[in-house]
Amino acid sequence: MAEDRRIRKTRRALRDALVELVLEKGFTALSVEDITQRADVARATFYSHFRDKDELFARVTRDLLDELDERLRPAVAESAVGFTGKPVLQMLAHARAERDLYRIVLRGEGDGKPLRMFTEACARVAAAEFRGRSERNAVEPRIDAGLLARAWVGEQVAVLQWWVEHEVEPMPAEEVVRMLLDLALRGRYWATGFDRPA
Repeated sequence: MAEDRRIRKTRRALRDALVELVLEKGFTALSVEDITQRADVARATFYSHFRDKDELFARVTRDLLDELDERLRPAVAESAVGFTGKPVLQMLAHARAERDLYRIVLRGEGDGKPLRMFTEACARVAAAEFRGRSERNAVEPRIDAGLLARAWVGEQVAVLQWWVEHEVEPMPAEEVVRMLLDLALRGRYWATGFDRPA
């Protein structure tokens, strides 16, 4: 148990050092030595956990996705019939709590691999939920669930990136969710001020 706590503490220190240093100097310029010095962890200890800085970043991103999944599960279950906006609100709350980590992932640091991991994971969950929602409600989708999920996630990632990059939130999370919900339910044509297509 003490060893587990020690491992968690070491990994947390490495994670925090990675995030701080990427924000300061960018991932490319970063060395394992920079990370271990900032984390106050021996290089040998680092290499007992991770092969290199890329593997550390991948692990940090997987942990972020696991935490997000845990937060989203109840909200997604409540949205079984239709769009409630609750999953997006939970995502924004998680992004607020882990703002700096979201910033480096969504900026595409690490040759974009963590961003691709994030996007792919979100698209898989969204596609499964869209398919399940159609089946539960006995409706036939008009657009392929995989394509729809990627379009939806692309919008969310772009909004999320814009939202976390501001030092002060550009608008309250609830307002962001309300607008995205209107967009999801009414479409872009309505959102730009038109009543119906000509």
